[in-house]
Amino acid sequence: MTTHPSTTSFTDPATDDRLMRAATALVANGFGVEILDDVAAARTRIPDLVPDGASVFTSASETLRLSGIEDDINTGDRYRALKPQVLAMDRLTQADDIRRLLASPDVVLGSVAAVTETGTLVAASGSGSQLPAYSGGAAHAIFVVGGQKLVPDLATALRRIEQHALPLEDARARRVYGSPSAINRLLVLNADPHPGRTTVLLLRQPIGF
Repeated sequence: MTTHPSTTSFTDPATDDRLMRAATALVANGFGVEILDDVAAARTRIPDLVPDGASVFTSASETLRLSGIEDDINTGDRYRALKPQVLAMDRLTQADDIRRLLASPDVVLGSVAAVTETGTLVAASGSGSQLPAYSGGAAHAIFVVGGQKLVPDLATALRRIEQHALPLEDARARRVYGSPSAINRLLVLNADPHPGRTTVLLLRQPIGF
């Protein structure tokens, strides 16, 4: 039986043994998984996973921003990037159009706040805008996840979100938007009933919240 320390670091990257254990569990739950060394490897891999011309929604994610993946998608002409399109739309008069675009892209690209060694993905959101696409609205989902987000179980995942990710995101939201963040919505992905839909790029490198 595997035992875990009573305190879990939320910033240290997971060991290869733990990454492999999580990958095995994720695959058993219907998720595709690739263990990569770092964000450079993820940036190289993503063009192989996203078809040319696909509509792609890059969800709000420090992982995507810090890695450069967000800019790779949204500043080029290889894909139909939805975020620049949505930012140019009127949020009052075109709210329904924005909601539909974000809910059902060809590909949603983002991250999650925690991955458990038992094969569960956990995402938290203040607005919930990315969650319809994450949960099934997008034809394909790709999650880029830093190795420090690996936790033993769901209880620890929730603790990681509340004690670690939220304070960091709250500070970012206050700095960027002038308003606080909150855990208004939680999405727990226990399995994918459509094998091949979801790919988790699990990094040895820590990145994001």
